[in-house]
Amino acid sequence: MAMDLDLMLDKIKDKQWALADIDWDAPGAELIDPDLYAKLKPFLADLMWIENVGARGFAAMAKKAPTPTLTSIYEHFHAEEQKHANAELALMRRWGMLDDDEIPSPNINVQLVINWLDRYSDGMSLSFLGTVIPMLEVALDGALIKFITDEVKDPVAQEVFKRINSDESRHLAVDFEVMDILGHADFRKRTIDFVGGWVKPSLLIGTLSYVPLLNKMRDNIVAMGVDEEKLYGAMRRYRSVGQRNDYVRRLPMYRLVAAHGGWVVNRSNRAYHVPVDALVKVTGLIPFPMVHRKPTWSQELTYEPTA
Repeated sequence: MAMDLDLMLDKIKDKQWALADIDWDAPGAELIDPDLYAKLKPFLADLMWIENVGARGFAAMAKKAPTPTLTSIYEHFHAEEQKHANAELALMRRWGMLDDDEIPSPNINVQLVINWLDRYSDGMSLSFLGTVIPMLEVALDGALIKFITDEVKDPVAQEVFKRINSDESRHLAVDFEVMDILGHADFRKRTIDFVGGWVKPSLLIGTLSYVPLLNKMRDNIVAMGVDEEKLYGAMRRYRSVGQRNDYVRRLPMYRLVAAHGGWVVNRSNRAYHVPVDALVKVTGLIPFPMVHRKPTWSQELTYEPTA
């Protein structure tokens, strides 16, 4: 049964929240495990920037949405992802991880994806962005947020991520509905979109940024003491949800992204993981100042509890 996007938009508007709704000075910050505390700053910094990656993706998708309702939904999702990033900054500030007005930097692989999105995402088709962004949300955002929810006992953090999870559930519901809509296009349209996207050199650049990012986040999760199966389980969700829908399966880009997810979760696939792990090491050797730039869409980053 097709989703009523007008009703979904009303629900999104009804569920809006602000940083000012949360008592950032409430007790509980001291409940973080001391062994976990030192690792949380880089972990949360990456998560905060991944939220911004999602925000930039939704901003580009809003320009390509086929209806005013879907445009408005994507504009709300764009704002929500930025709000999530600000909430995570506010948690870092609450826990004493930031100096003054510091905005932490992402790891090199997240930065490379940010640079690519900032330059090329507005030129990508909805069929490409609409299949890749859900994988990032499921695999990275979902897995990382679940880890924080499970491991950090601060009640303020629990409240923040409960709200974020609620938003993300609506994002994913719309993501898969849009893939269904895209899958209703005729074979010629789907083929032209797919082939037309891959003839652009910019997509190859994006792929070389995206592929090592997933393996790097796996490494980060393991470094935090988390079973990498948490990440893999989240990635399998993308494939399983799509496989239940005949129209989603018709999208060539969905099939490619789902197949790639299968390669990532299969650690015995050395033909994939050996070169990609090597690519993670190679990108790790890039001097960060060489690639670091503040993206154009992040001007509103703040830990201040604004509306």
